[in-house]
Amino acid sequence: MTQNGVDADEDGFPEWADRIKANVAGEVRRRRKEMGWSAQDLADRCEGLGHPIPRNVIANMESGRRANLPLVDVMVLAAALETYPVCLIFPVGYVDETQELPFEDLIPTWDALRRFTGEEEVPGRDPGLVPDFEHHASLVQTAVAALEEEEQARFAAKAATSRAQQEEAERKRTKYADQAISAKYSLRHLRRELREEGATPPHLPPALGDVDPPEEEPNTTPEERL
Repeated sequence: MTQNGVDADEDGFPEWADRIKANVAGEVRRRRKEMGWSAQDLADRCEGLGHPIPRNVIANMESGRRANLPLVDVMVLAAALETYPVCLIFPVGYVDETQELPFEDLIPTWDALRRFTGEEEVPGRDPGLVPDFEHHASLVQTAVAALEEEEQARFAAKAATSRAQQEEAERKRTKYADQAISAKYSLRHLRRELREEGATPPHLPPALGDVDPPEEEPNTTPEERL
């Protein structure tokens, strides 16, 4: 299936910007009708989110009469329609092919979405700190899970009714404690590297509050800090 309403340029090919706007307009209309909402209902939801988009603006967008489509509108429309902005721009399953950029060939919409989100690497494009943040999230998950398993093993060791059970529980506790320490060490190193690059690391859960070194006292000298 494909969305309609894409204007053609002088060579008979759809303009890239018009195609993207048609993608968004078609998916907004489809999701709105799927939810049983009128254009006014959607406008009311947008206003409730703090960014009013009048009913006539929505109607003009859906019919292809709106000249521009601000990013902030796409973000609020997606939230109002309980989806993600990228799903409006690249409606997988409802638009077979689309363009990533002007003058480029049509590609499957699924491929365009994955390139847009960075799931599929594109040669020559810098992913920024996204891989670092993904690695950070993985380390946090590993550390928290290991701490939880360690605590369960500690409880099992206390509740053991035989020496064999206690030894097995202690073995598990030691294993998970080592995993937690290793993940915490990697986290501390990664967070230090992020700060050295001028970035702010993600927030840590309370269970990992000891990962970052204590903040230095503001009025201490270098000698005192040693």
